[in-house]
Amino acid sequence: MAVHAHPDDESSKGAATTARYADEGHEVLIVTLTGGERGSILNPAMDTPGVLDRIVEIRREEMAAAARALGVRQTWLGFVDSGLPEGDPLPPLPDGCFALVPLEESTEALVRVIREFRPHVITTYDENGGYPHPDHIRCHEVSVAAFEAAGDPERFPDAGAPWTPLKLYYDHGFSLKRMEVFAAEYERIGEPFPLQEWLDRVRQYQDGRGDKMVRVTTQIECGKYFHQRDDALRSHATQIDPNGAFFAIPIELQQRLWPTEEFELAKTRVSTALPEHDLFAGIEDADR
Repeated sequence: MAVHAHPDDESSKGAATTARYADEGHEVLIVTLTGGERGSILNPAMDTPGVLDRIVEIRREEMAAAARALGVRQTWLGFVDSGLPEGDPLPPLPDGCFALVPLEESTEALVRVIREFRPHVITTYDENGGYPHPDHIRCHEVSVAAFEAAGDPERFPDAGAPWTPLKLYYDHGFSLKRMEVFAAEYERIGEPFPLQEWLDRVRQYQDGRGDKMVRVTTQIECGKYFHQRDDALRSHATQIDPNGAFFAIPIELQQRLWPTEEFELAKTRVSTALPEHDLFAGIEDADR
């Protein structure tokens, strides 16, 4: 089960990993916590009359197409996008948005899905949300709380029979080290790095935090599925410019230089040796 804040997050974070496990016969469920209702239109080609008026319906259609591209199931938790507040000072979040819903309420909703789907592994975001969007940070909080509560029969007794997931991972894509590997290759071949501005932003954001690669425990070989990842990304046409940064580095180069996606094992109820190369490592030996 991969838990994400908005439609399109599942296609930019750990997408090739979910496609790999689905292809290998695992049941994979994407849980989308909000509808992305307050997302802007980020693809100029889609910024046409009427699109914003239908953004809720369109984003649902896009999500369905992305799920098909990845070969996974998907469900909505039904909360409302909080939007990304901007300004100094930041404005208050809108009433009723996901980030303001009481944690017990959103945790119970996710526990209900966990108990129905019965995953062994859950992936989500770290305490920083990957980046500090209020919905991403809340996604982390809800996922951790639900991981702990789902197997407890005294918590949320009306949310289904208890089920105890075994491992919880944080997704750690867009690492500084990964970007620098690509930049070094462009320097070696004497071409300008097409993501230099993005690299500078990653460096600025991670300044003082250290590269998130120091937290990575698990790298999943999934280069074979990068094409599916990109097809899923393009499915979110209002959010992803097909001529934009996500597609600037050729897939063949990515497959050669960095054919993995990265995760941090945050919680486990089974024994496993680190580093890992499989999200299910240790589970085959667990007593279910």
